Amino acid sequence: MEYVNLGKAGVKVSRIALGLGFRGRPTDTEAQQVVEHAIDSGINFLDCANTYGMNLYYGRDRIRDRGSAERVLGRALKGKRDDVVITTKVYGSVGGGPNYGGLSRYHVMREVERSLARIGTDHLDVYLLHDFDDSTPLDETLRALDDLITQGKIRYAGCCNFAAWQACKALWTQDRLGADPFVCVQNPYNLLNRSLEREMFGLVRDRGLGVMVYSPLAVGLLTGAYGPGVAAGGGTPWAGRQEELASIMAEGGAALALLDVVRGIARDRGKTMAQVSVNWVLSHPEVSVAISGSDTVEQVDDNLGALGWTLSESEIARLNEASEGMDNAV
Repeated sequence: MEYVNLGKAGVKVSRIALGLGFRGRPTDTEAQQVVEHAIDSGINFLDCANTYGMNLYYGRDRIRDRGSAERVLGRALKGKRDDVVITTKVYGSVGGGPNYGGLSRYHVMREVERSLARIGTDHLDVYLLHDFDDSTPLDETLRALDDLITQGKIRYAGCCNFAAWQACKALWTQDRLGADPFVCVQNPYNLLNRSLEREMFGLVRDRGLGVMVYSPLAVGLLTGAYGPGVAAGGGTPWAGRQEELASIMAEGGAALALLDVVRGIARDRGKTMAQVSVNWVLSHPEVSVAISGSDTVEQVDDNLGALGWTLSESEIARLNEASEGMDNAV
């Protein structure tokens, strides 16, 4: 395993993190096994959210039990809490009332307590704003985060899905308030979506922020599991996005040409397409961590195979050329 500082913060995290979004919808028992295997394999960085959940079944109906991923995380951490760095997030709606979402002090302070109780810990290592809330004054949210750091309930704070200008505004506001600044940002980045390079990379270099990349495999598209004219199976993340999938995977399109390049490098290297794609993400000095959205033990192991070797300059150049201008929202 490789470990790096999370930006300029002193805490060291594994370059592969495990995300507990579980898009493949495993049961809570299966999910716990994945988390435990990841920890046993050297992954010390676990990324969760208060809206992530497992499956509940009522007859033939399946619903997401929001918050249950945090409970799974808590069970998997028994006896291991001091060996891992955990995140969770706040913003998304967790109920039907007007104050059950967003980034108000009211919601943030209530949800951190609920997350702590579900995980069974007295502190969170990194507390992340899951999105930007333009209905709440930024000062209000950032003062709440700083109070939580002062209280010892969170160690660090960061943001997810912020545009570069929003992250910059937050950092400026924290500086003005004398509040602890964000240590990291979390955004999607992969060979099919290089939009992070335009502005965010410049900001994180300047401010010393860590970058947690989610969707490094573009929701599975870069594994080679999907192709033109092939419908996504039920239970896969693309099952409800068939038209979007067909558009991205269209014959003669740039995505298929890119996949051919990834496939060729993987074949020559004796690696999987997933390993090549994640290695490319981690080859960027701005990126601290790639988040593996693994639903199975086998997928965890496949993603770990992206470590311990490096793409050559010529291979990176081929991938860069094939993915130039890619801006798919995956």
